[in-house]
Order: sequence, then C-alpha cells, then structure tokens
Amino acid sequence: VQLQASGGGLVQAGGSLRLSCAASGRTFSDYGMGWFRQSPGKEREFVAAISWSGGSTGYLDSVKGRFTISRDNAKNTVYLQMNSLKPEDTAIYYCAARERASAPFAYWGQGTQVTVSS
Repeated sequence: VQLQASGGGLVQAGGSLRLSCAASGRTFSDYGMGWFRQSPGKEREFVAAISWSGGSTGYLDSVKGRFTISRDNAKNTVYLQMNSLKPEDTAIYYCAARERASAPFAYWGQGTQVTVSS
C-alpha cells in the first residue's frame, strides 16, 4: 500500500488543522492506520491509531481530547483532526499502515510539516 499525507501547514497556537492520508495500491480496509510525528532532535513518536473498521482508536496521552483520528474506507483516506494546537505539536507528521493490530506499522507515507507558532 502507498500512502500520501497532506494538510500540514503553519497555524497559531490554539488553532486547528486536519491532516489527510490517502492510500492506494491495496484494499484500504485491510489495514489498521496510524499517525506518528517527529520533531528535530527527537525520536519519532506515536500519535494516534485506528482499527480497520474505525471501531477502535488510541492516542498519545498529550493529544487526548485535542486530536481525533478517523477514516473513510470508501475514500481510502485516514484523517487526523487537530484542535487546540500547541507549539509542542510542531513536527513532521507521518501516516502509517499495518496489516493487523499486533503487527508493526510497515508502510509509511512521506510526512507533512505542522508548525504551531506561539
């Protein structure tokens, strides 16, 4: 499966952005999806994940209540709605796919930059 992330940009603290990740090449609904991020000098960290059906989600503690992951299997797209953004959310955001809940995320998109100004 190939993944293409988009929707990043520059936003002021307290603002919102919605990231999208379009998938192609395989049956999208076969995959669990996730979002990760990486800031300069830091390791990549998990942000959110969603099951193939959308019935199960998980979040990094620091984004709970502010970010929402969702998916539209008819559009082969996963989303990350980010509200109440903080400067510490600044990072390159990557979408990823895995073939089952217990598998590692093996497929990665190219990343989209999110910059939150204070």
